[in-house]
Amino acid sequence: MKADRPIIEITEHRVLKFRPRTSAQPPRDVAPQNRYLTGGSVAEDLSRFERRAGEPDDYRHRMLANAVAVAFTAVLTAMGIWLAVKIGDLRSTQDCVLMGRRDCAHISTPHS
Repeated sequence: MKADRPIIEITEHRVLKFRPRTSAQPPRDVAPQNRYLTGGSVAEDLSRFERRAGEPDDYRHRMLANAVAVAFTAVLTAMGIWLAVKIGDLRSTQDCVLMGRRDCAHISTPHS
C-alpha cells in the first residue's frame, strides 16, 4: 500500500533566520517602573525575595502553610469528584424520566 504523502525533495527545506523586532523608542504609554522595556535588570527585583544570611528560617510557618495548601487542594478535589458523581446521577435519572419510565428514583432500604 502506497502512502498518499507527496515526495518532498531535500532542496525544498530551508532554515530561516529569526530576526527579532526592535524599535528605536519604547512605546509612549510605558511606565518608567517597567524594567523589562527600559533596560533594567530583573535580578535587582528578585533580591528582595532572598533570605538574609543572619535571618532565621521559619520552618514551622512554612510547613503549616504547606499543610494548609495540601488540605485545601484535597478538599477542593473531593468536592469536584462529589459534584461530578452527583451530576452523573442526576443525568441518569433525567434520562430515565425522559424515556417515560416510572421507576427512576433510587430507593434505599435498611439492611436487617
